[in-house]
Order: sequence, then structure tokens, then C-alpha cells
Amino acid sequence: MSNVEEYFPTEDEPFMNDRQRDYFRRRLIQWKEEILLESRLTISNLREETESHPDLADRATSEADRTLELRTRDRQRKLIAKIEAALARIDDGVYGFCEETGEPIGVARLKARPIATLSLESQERHERRERTIRDD
Repeated sequence: MSNVEEYFPTEDEPFMNDRQRDYFRRRLIQWKEEILLESRLTISNLREETESHPDLADRATSEADRTLELRTRDRQRKLIAKIEAALARIDDGVYGFCEETGEPIGVARLKARPIATLSLESQERHERRERTIRDD
């Protein structure tokens, strides 16, 4: 295994250096490929499930499963769009920096959520504002 495969970004190195950008690019591409594979399996399963069920309970279960699969697929489609946006930010040189403050998001947060666009502090402010609006 090469050193590239064994590399993990740390807070001790310059933020968003070439190795970090490459690490996150590979991670995002791999994540996208996994989602696309799951999607293809879902489509295959949905095609196989087109049989009609004579039993009402079996039919209801099948429909519930199908609805769940479609909802999951929709979430995956949205996630792929976020992954593609993150890859574009890497290309533009702005990946890893908060959209609100311009400050680094931080390696730990990006490892946990590679599609993050806000620093932890900005995300918390955003969620507090949303809760306040919902509570009104």
C-alpha cells in the first residue's frame, strides 16, 4: 500500500494543502461511487419487486418497502449533488472554508462531514436561527 493511501489529514499541517485536498477529493469520489452502486442495486430490486401480491398484507408491505426505497433514493440523489458541489469547491480552491465567515471549517469536521460548508460555530448559529423561526 502506498503512502498516499495511508495519509490522514491532521490539524498540525497547513490547512487545505495539496495532500489534504487530494485526500478529501478521493474520499468524496469514493463516497459518490458507493452511493451510485447502492442506487443501481435499489433500481434492480425495485424492478424485481414488480410482481403483484395476492395477499393484501404482502402487497401493503411491498408498497411500504418501495416507498422507503424511493425516499432513500431521493435522499441519495440530493447527497450526490452535495458531493459534486464539494468537489467543485475543491476545484475552485474554496473547499474547507466556511461559506459565512471564510474561516477554516477544520479537518475533524470535514472528516466527519466532508460535504460541510459551514464551520461548527456557523452551523450551530444557523440551527439556532431555524429553531427560533420554527418556534415562532
